[in-house]
Amino acid sequence: MSRFLRKGRYGARVGGGAPVYLSAVLEYLAAEILELAGNAARDNKRTRITPRHIQLAVRNDEELNKLLGGVTIASGGVLPNIHAVLLPKKKAGEEAKPVAAAKSTKKPAASKSTKSPKKATKAPASPKGSKSPKASASGSQEY
Repeated sequence: MSRFLRKGRYGARVGGGAPVYLSAVLEYLAAEILELAGNAARDNKRTRITPRHIQLAVRNDEELNKLLGGVTIASGGVLPNIHAVLLPKKKAGEEAKPVAAAKSTKKPAASKSTKSPKKATKAPASPKGSKSPKASASGSQEY
């Protein structure tokens, strides 16, 4: 490392600690990139790190992306991104749903009631002003 610093003409003089410090920085950067790329490979259920995994690791990390902003990684591809304008418009009721509820499309089975099928069906709408069968505060039903 010392030889490369001297031959590179980075300065008139190179101290003894400079190559050691530079080696430590390069080792840290390599370890950081490999750790993030390994995580990306594991997320894709792969055991081997490819240039695509390195690209995903670098571009998803804010500091590494800033450091390697002008670098093109061969066979790295691009980050998956769809602009919000191109996505289908959501209905008013869909935004309020939580993510977990949106994933489950299976509806729970209706519980069996002890009532006869005639009573289980929906009663015809009552005229305006008459009360529907409803329990009052006293516990008796009003009709």
